[in-house]
Amino acid sequence: MAIISDDDEFENVREEKSLNVKPEVIEFDKSFENNIRPKTFQNYIGQSGLKETMQISIEAAKRRELPLDHLLFYGPPGLGKTTLAGVIANEMDVEIKITSAPALERPRDIIGILMSLKGGEILFIDEIHRLNKVAEEILYPAMEDFFLDMTTGKSQSVKTLRIPVPKFTLIGATTKAGALSGPLRDRFGIIHRLEFYSTEELTQVVKRTASILNIKITDNGAIAIAKRSRGTPRIANRLVKRVSDYALVRHDGEITEKIAQLSLNCLKIDDFGLDNTDRCLLKLIIEKFDGGPVGVETLSAALGEDVRTIEDVCEPYLLQAGFLQRTPRGRKVSPEALRYLGYKVNNSQQSLFEEG
Repeated sequence: MAIISDDDEFENVREEKSLNVKPEVIEFDKSFENNIRPKTFQNYIGQSGLKETMQISIEAAKRRELPLDHLLFYGPPGLGKTTLAGVIANEMDVEIKITSAPALERPRDIIGILMSLKGGEILFIDEIHRLNKVAEEILYPAMEDFFLDMTTGKSQSVKTLRIPVPKFTLIGATTKAGALSGPLRDRFGIIHRLEFYSTEELTQVVKRTASILNIKITDNGAIAIAKRSRGTPRIANRLVKRVSDYALVRHDGEITEKIAQLSLNCLKIDDFGLDNTDRCLLKLIIEKFDGGPVGVETLSAALGEDVRTIEDVCEPYLLQAGFLQRTPRGRKVSPEALRYLGYKVNNSQQSLFEEG
C-alpha cells in the first residue's frame, strides 16, 4: 500500500491535477508529420512477430471496449520501444504520456501522473527497472484494481483513502528485465523482448528515414549504412544524418555506396559496426587482461567509461556478435574477436573460451 502521511503532500498533488501541471511528462505529438518515428504498424519496420501479436491484442481490446493489458517491452537500447508505444497509442486511438523512472523520485510525481490520466490512456515509463520502491508500491493497486491506496492525517486522525483512477494501460520499457522486481513484472499481462534488426530490415529503415528527410540515397548506399548500424534502428537513423552531411560537403549530396563507406570510415565505424569504444574495450581485455575474464568494474576504471555505458551500449551488440562472453568471473573475448582484430588464436585460448 502506498502511504502518503502528509496532508500537504496530498493537497499539492490535487492542486497540480487541477492546474493541469504535469512535470516530467512528455505528450506524444501526433501532429508532427516530419517526425521519423512511424505512427502505424504499417510503417513500423521489423519485429514482425511482435507486431502480429500486438495487432491481435489491440483488435481484441477494441472489440471488448477495454484498455489493453499492461505491457512490458525489454531489450537493448535503440530498438524502438518508445516508438512502439506511440504506435500502439495511435492504433488504439488514445493519448499517451511519456516519462522515465528516474523522473519519478517523489510519491507526488507518480500520483500526479496517475490522477491526470483519462480513461483508456497509455502511460509509458522508460527505464522502468529504475523505479524506486515507493513509486513501485504506488503502482501495484493502480495496475491491478485502478485505485490509489493512501492514508492522510497524523497520529490518531489518520484516515485511509481509496481513490479510483481511470482504467489505463501501463507500458514499461527496460534494457534490464532481470532488474525488475517479481511483483512488478508479474503485473504485466503482455511481455515481449525486442530483437536486433537484420541488414534487410535496417536497409528499409535507412531508406524510409532518407525519404522523410529528403535525402537522396542509392540502394547500395542504404545497404552500406545498414551493415554498420549494429542491428539498431536508432544508430541507423543517426548514421543517415552523418553520412548525409558528408555527402553534401564532399559530394553532390547523394549517398552512394562509396560515399557511405568513406563517411563511415571517417567516423571510425568499421565494416562490422564497431566503433572506437568497442575496439578499445576488446583490445583492453586482450592486451591488459590476457583475453579475460575480467570484471566490468575493472574495465570501467581502465577504459574511463561508465559501467552503464559498457553494459547498456557496448556489450549487447558484442555479445550478440559473439565477440564477448559474460562469465561468473567476468568478461572475456572470443576467438572470433581475436581473429577479427588481427590477433593470433592459440589452442589454449580456444579451449579456455569453450570451457567458459
